[in-house]
Amino acid sequence: MFKNFHWGHGVAIALAAFIGFIMFMVLVFPNGKQNSELVSDNYYEDELAYQTVIDAKKNAEQLGEKPVYQQTKDGIKITFPASEHPDHKNISFVLFRTDDKNLDVKKELSLDGGNSVLIPAKVLRQGSYTLMLKWKQNNKPYQLDYDVLWN
Repeated sequence: MFKNFHWGHGVAIALAAFIGFIMFMVLVFPNGKQNSELVSDNYYEDELAYQTVIDAKKNAEQLGEKPVYQQTKDGIKITFPASEHPDHKNISFVLFRTDDKNLDVKKELSLDGGNSVLIPAKVLRQGSYTLMLKWKQNNKPYQLDYDVLWN
């Protein structure tokens, strides 16, 4: 079988394998990248305003007690410490999904009597999220980011 095999055959086989690999990458690989978009449609404008995010994160890091989240069967419960009183009891959150923009959850809610808020399980899909929690207290912005794995 390999009696008449010489270097020309080897080059042809290598070239055919390389072309096959390139065709695989062109035809199959892009199918896994569906719904992967930029984080923001207004990237440059958001980048210019990023100093406010840096200040909000710095303010949150200086807190003695920080809000915490807990995963329950009902959803994600965010509880603020008794020492924290957001302006008008309003907080906003973004559950950011890096793999699919369609699964992002953005909402502004008011805290209940227990100084907490619940993100219902029905709006969440299994996977990894980044929870960006934002609020103002005494007109001072705060922001905390948590990595959440929802099962």
